[in-house]
Amino acid sequence: MTSQTSRAQIPQTSDESEVRALYAQLLVGWNKRNADDYAMLFVEDGSLVGFDGSSLNGRAEIASHIRQIFADHVTATYIGKIREVRFLAPGIALLRAVAGMVSPGQSDINPAVNTIQTLVVVKSAGNWGIALFQNTPAQFHGRPELAQALTEELRQLL
Repeated sequence: MTSQTSRAQIPQTSDESEVRALYAQLLVGWNKRNADDYAMLFVEDGSLVGFDGSSLNGRAEIASHIRQIFADHVTATYIGKIREVRFLAPGIALLRAVAGMVSPGQSDINPAVNTIQTLVVVKSAGNWGIALFQNTPAQFHGRPELAQALTEELRQLL
């Protein structure tokens, strides 16, 4: 690759497409409020660090926690944008994304819950699974212009 070749010009590999699809499925599982579909995307001993800092380990705990969230709350819909897929080693990838949420009955993103999402995914027996998903509030303390720019970027996905 020459220094003039941009990332957009490099064709995606099959693995990269599958990693991107895995992230899309994660958002679909949430948006459909299906805790089992959501949790099945994780490897058996996968981990999740939630928006509120909750730390969950293993598919069963993830499914149980997400099921409880869906039972107790009318959840917002995720809108996500992948910023990077980077392969750390064969069969291990890092996915970085940003996401916003649209509350039920609303048509705009709620900037207060914008998030930075990071996944570490692994390939086993030919399938990709989430080993770690971290969902961090995009607060940008003291830098409101960054929060506003992220909101505007996500609004373009609506």
